Amino acid sequence: MNQLNSTMISLSDANLIATINNVTLQVVRYFSIFIFLFGSIGNILNILALSQRAFRSTPCAVFFLFSSVVNFIAILSGLLSRILSGWGADLTATNRFFCKLRGFVVNIARSVAIWYILFAMIDRWLLSSSKLQRRRMSSLKNAQRAMIISLIVATLVFSHVIYCHEPNLINAPQKCYGITITCRFVTDVSFLLLAIIFPLPLMLMFSLMTIYNIRQSKARVAHRDITTVTNTMTTNTKQQRRLTKQDYNLLVMLLVQVFILFILSLPLGFQKLYSAIVVDRTPSALNDAIENLVYNLAQLLHFLANGMPFYIYTLAGGKVFPGVSRAFVTGLGLNPRLGFVLFGQSVFIGGKITFTNRKFGYGLVVH
Repeated sequence: MNQLNSTMISLSDANLIATINNVTLQVVRYFSIFIFLFGSIGNILNILALSQRAFRSTPCAVFFLFSSVVNFIAILSGLLSRILSGWGADLTATNRFFCKLRGFVVNIARSVAIWYILFAMIDRWLLSSSKLQRRRMSSLKNAQRAMIISLIVATLVFSHVIYCHEPNLINAPQKCYGITITCRFVTDVSFLLLAIIFPLPLMLMFSLMTIYNIRQSKARVAHRDITTVTNTMTTNTKQQRRLTKQDYNLLVMLLVQVFILFILSLPLGFQKLYSAIVVDRTPSALNDAIENLVYNLAQLLHFLANGMPFYIYTLAGGKVFPGVSRAFVTGLGLNPRLGFVLFGQSVFIGGKITFTNRKFGYGLVVH
């Protein structure tokens, strides 16, 4: 009787494991394609819009541009292999060179992309400061230094991946993965610290500090306007209301991005933390299937974050990107090609206003 019960339990577990593995395969196969197309289109449109000459003198626009570039690299190098793996055609699973290259590039690109967004928020905080010395720190030279240093740091931190990653692995979430327990632990902890634990709280902190600076500047302007004549005061008040709406559109855009990054990054953070804690444990077949499903879902959600910035700037920016969504929908109704043309033109015009006009947060100077 006991033997019969154990056999039934084993069959039940085997069926459940097969179902979970099938769900994992389907998620990787089809969700990866959606994120790849969704993220690639968004980042390419971002790159086309922000690479215009009008934006090259604005540090914040440069940060957003190169963040889109590395996001696109992360999606291209990370998701393409996942899509191919769903159809049994992934070269990184069998080729040693491609395996090591993919692991190295993906980890660096995903980490650096988040830091570039953080630098953009720091730039906004500097520009909104009442101190002249801080505002002067917002420059292309400092932006280039920050991007180069962060790229070098990420390269050094993940340099061990070149040695650690090997293809044709069996007991691992992917066939191309860290070959030893120590390698997996170091990679998981490095990514957790560099891409999640350090940058995300800093993003939130500098966003709140920027809001505080703008409120302080508005209070000073309001106090100064009291001493002016009535007509001038009325004009300044109307202008100040317009500036308030513009500034808050930009802040909403950035805060929404921070919130979405938190939501989409936390699952991968918890998964990396869990993997680091139980790295030397040998799981059962059922636990291994569940962990593999969770790992792939967490990874795909984080890749979704790499494809979100353009849509956040477009939908959450209010009048920052004026008429973008309306132009896109109207154009698609008339002609699909026209929709993308109008979409790109609206993004360019809105971006030019955002990043080059001193009335907006990116060009804000507080006297």
